[in-house]
Amino acid sequence: MAQPTGDIGLIGLAVMGQNLILNMNDKGFTVVAYNRTTSKVDHFLEHEAKGTKIQGAHSIEELVSKLKRPRKIILLVKAGSAVDDFIAQLKPHLEPGDIIIDGGNSHYPDSIRRTKELEAAGLLFVGSGVSGGEEGARYGPSLMPGGSNAAWPHIKEIFQKTSAQVQGEPCADWVGESGAGHYVKMVHNGIEYGDMQLIAEAYDLLRHGLNLTVDEIADIFVKWNKGVLDSFLIDITTNILKFKDEDGEPMVDKILDKAGQKGTGKWTAIAALDAGTPVTLIGEAVFARCLSSIKEERTRASKVLAGPQKEPFKGDKQQFIDDLEQALYASKIISYTQGFMLMRETAKELGWTLNYAGIARIWRGGCIIKSVFLGDITHAYEANPKLESLLFDDFFNKAIHKAQPGWRRIVAQSAIWGIPSPAFSTALAFFDGYRSEIVPANILQAQRDYFGAHTFRVLPGKENAKLEAGKDIHINWTGRGGNVSASTYIA
Repeated sequence: MAQPTGDIGLIGLAVMGQNLILNMNDKGFTVVAYNRTTSKVDHFLEHEAKGTKIQGAHSIEELVSKLKRPRKIILLVKAGSAVDDFIAQLKPHLEPGDIIIDGGNSHYPDSIRRTKELEAAGLLFVGSGVSGGEEGARYGPSLMPGGSNAAWPHIKEIFQKTSAQVQGEPCADWVGESGAGHYVKMVHNGIEYGDMQLIAEAYDLLRHGLNLTVDEIADIFVKWNKGVLDSFLIDITTNILKFKDEDGEPMVDKILDKAGQKGTGKWTAIAALDAGTPVTLIGEAVFARCLSSIKEERTRASKVLAGPQKEPFKGDKQQFIDDLEQALYASKIISYTQGFMLMRETAKELGWTLNYAGIARIWRGGCIIKSVFLGDITHAYEANPKLESLLFDDFFNKAIHKAQPGWRRIVAQSAIWGIPSPAFSTALAFFDGYRSEIVPANILQAQRDYFGAHTFRVLPGKENAKLEAGKDIHINWTGRGGNVSASTYIA
């Protein structure tokens, strides 16, 4: 039997799978391709892969037989049961130390489970986030692998050569154990939701607040993309705004205002609630899409619910545009601050060791949220790997204080106009809450104790004979209640 020559196998010949195979081939790796519908393998070899070193397989057994040890196999199939089905088909043909890599958009609890199950069988599992879409897969995606730590040395070269490169550094690094890879990808997608919503709100304020034309807004975005907001999403939004339909009208003006979603932003919001972490901006971005989806109901509401009387803007338009740039920048800082807070809390809860500087470095290129901004986050975590919050880093602390006046003016003006800005507003509300030593949660705890005997704790320096420091206290507020308290919950 011929000696196996395949460096890595890939199952799933949809667009992402085909492009990733071609990318790895370009980087000098011999890839073995397999698809459940084997005719797709033949078609791929005869067309897109013609003249390359790419090999085909018509069965799982043939795929495995063509791979060098330890065998490395990427699954790029629909998340869920399809991943488990292929793992079950692969296992009988694999040997201890072989590696299964799930490159789909799997939910991280599934990756935690698969890591445990495969390690128990002597195999290694990697759940890897893959971002960048079709073009990223072909020319250099952002790759976020996590799972069995022992797998990384065997896949490192392939991943780092295949990924996007920024300033000579690969946008692929090991992020952590167990389900960390897909967790980081989930948070990436949540941040993506937030960035997109902030850009949409900025567009709305320019279009329906200042009443600028689409072309004028495109010119503003061009300028923004040369400064602190330099990013993939600002760039593509500029291109979208410039795109004209056949009749010369802006295409964006013809698109129905109902946003879709595949659920990864929702997963991030749910994970934040489960962790008790205030990831408010991503949550608002998800809810904004939900609100957009009830188009018919919003149309009926627009006929019966009146907002403020719209008056022409009498201020300095250029100042407003500059303020809006700063508001967008400050709100992005808050969103990423919250995203990294969430990863920190989950890592603490699950015992993961996450590489925060590496995560920010991975996101600098090849993915949807790639931006100059992520280089600054990388530097912050390189300087202090245990950084509690981006707002404690000197660079971001100075940036958000500089942006604060304009940010406040934008949120105030959006309220005066009656133009919804949930992401801008919640970012500012988080900032004001986060910087407050005292918040009104004392009222909440008093209310909880009043109606449910849920207890409270006393502020340092306010203790007395009845109010002991560090103790859960219940007060008989009405004189009619008892002294028995309910279970206490203090987050």
